[in-house]
Amino acid sequence: MNFKGTLPTLILETLAHETSHGYRIAQQIKERSEGILDFKEGTLYPALHKLENEGMVESYEGMEKGRPRRYYRITKSGRGALTRDRAEWRELSRAMTTILGEA
Repeated sequence: MNFKGTLPTLILETLAHETSHGYRIAQQIKERSEGILDFKEGTLYPALHKLENEGMVESYEGMEKGRPRRYYRITKSGRGALTRDRAEWRELSRAMTTILGEA
């Protein structure tokens, strides 16, 4: 199944719960999707950088276990986008369920 275009929304959803670094964001998405969604670094980091350039997330340097990490947090603009994305997803999900039936 093609989940193209869902990653930015999933990143925003993850960051709405906690500030995190890229690797942990990918882990959270994989865990919460029960292993179905497994985005690799080559996909995740370009999406994070795009969200940052659009003002949806901001980043800062931090340390974890003595290692430097870049942490990301959602912005007010990102929260607004996430609210809109959630509403669009609910509408799309209802339409797909109507067409495909309860799977």
